[in-house]
Amino acid sequence: MAIDVNNESGTEIDEQSVLEVARYALQRMRIHPMSELSIIVVDAEAMEQLHIQWMDLPGPTDVMSFPMDELRPPGKDEEEPPQGLLGDIVLCPEVAKKQGEQAPTQHSMDEELQLLTVHGVLHLLGYDHEEPGEKAEMFGLQKAILDDWRAARGVEGPSPAPTTH
Repeated sequence: MAIDVNNESGTEIDEQSVLEVARYALQRMRIHPMSELSIIVVDAEAMEQLHIQWMDLPGPTDVMSFPMDELRPPGKDEEEPPQGLLGDIVLCPEVAKKQGEQAPTQHSMDEELQLLTVHGVLHLLGYDHEEPGEKAEMFGLQKAILDDWRAARGVEGPSPAPTTH
């Protein structure tokens, strides 16, 4: 898995955990090991510009996903997953920090960035949360991936609440 993390935000983050949780999510979703993903970390001003440009919504948001080859997880275990460019995930640590502090189960900015990374990966793979059924499926999968990744690392504690962007 070729995953690049480019921190342009000026905020120190745990880039290794973002990289590891992205890799885990992609492996869990059975994405081809030669596929490529880019994760860009930006400040609130840059995120706000992207949010306005692409969503026509004011203010910065927590995560945005820009799919490239529209890869999807293979339907059956014996199917070979396609290889390609997944696209870009853009994260904003300033928004992640606020969300972590305001969440019912308060957690760190880095824990929120881990959650947002999984959320972004799922968006790149075609998952959405506009409809109640879609939301239940996506957030359930997001929680399972994050919980399993943390358990594999020996990290205890509840998962952060789902993102609400």
